[in-house]
Amino acid sequence: MSKALRPKNIVIYGLLAPGLVVFVLCCIAPLFVAVYNSFFDWDGGPVKRFVGFQNYVELVQDRAFWSAFKNNLTFIFWTVLGQIGIAFLIAMLLQSRILKFKNFHRTVIFFPVVLSAVVVGFLWRIMYNSEYGIVNTLMRAAGLGNFIQLWLDDPDIVIGSLAIPKVWQFIGYYLIILLAAIQGIDQSVLEVAELDGATGWKKSKYIVVPLIKNTLMVTIMLCISGNMKTFDQIFVMTGGGPGTSSEVVALYAYNVSMNRMRYGYGSTAAIGILILSLGLIMLSRLAGRKKEES
Repeated sequence: MSKALRPKNIVIYGLLAPGLVVFVLCCIAPLFVAVYNSFFDWDGGPVKRFVGFQNYVELVQDRAFWSAFKNNLTFIFWTVLGQIGIAFLIAMLLQSRILKFKNFHRTVIFFPVVLSAVVVGFLWRIMYNSEYGIVNTLMRAAGLGNFIQLWLDDPDIVIGSLAIPKVWQFIGYYLIILLAAIQGIDQSVLEVAELDGATGWKKSKYIVVPLIKNTLMVTIMLCISGNMKTFDQIFVMTGGGPGTSSEVVALYAYNVSMNRMRYGYGSTAAIGILILSLGLIMLSRLAGRKKEES
């Protein structure tokens, strides 16, 4: 850009300042407050008792926390597989010549992204209802009565049932990212691949995936971080039940803080979520690098 057209530094800083202030107040400051509170035994009252790393020692030994983390891992597995996997398949379909009204399909698929997670949770809780929910109603109408389940009341399938609405809501988000990456591929490469017989699945596996690998890694990291802090949808649909079979770490931290009035330990659990999220992201990056080297 020409120096004559470049805005002055004070204008640039002025435009960045409002967003930066909001980010600091809403993200950075609460993080430091949580770290500070994690060193205290605090019930929300005026008195705080300093306990050092005692809360962290308790967290490491807390079976309920690790059980919630296990639920998170299961939830992340299904959401990564569903959100990114289905989004990639749809992106490849939208790039094909056989599909018509592509803009319409993109709009419809992206629409759930703009909905509130609470709205999605209420909607799917009604759909899963064992008596009047549309899921079981359609199964009865299709003669699949043997497959009818208590979708939100069976501990063995509740995590999978909760993952489906999350997948449905955010397919469009990852679809846009993957579409942008695929459209950035030199079309001549794809045309040559088709001339050599690499069509359909072969083109996706041997041409498209290697060329958008960095974007795929970014989407996986976004999916892991987003689903590690999932809370509102599960809170609305099951509240962590039945029992604690669908309790995730964010919901566990909420229950500790709000229901047991242990704000210090709840802050420790929140820091634990951050550390585990960063650990999972780093593991996914290392796995991607090792696969690339091999």
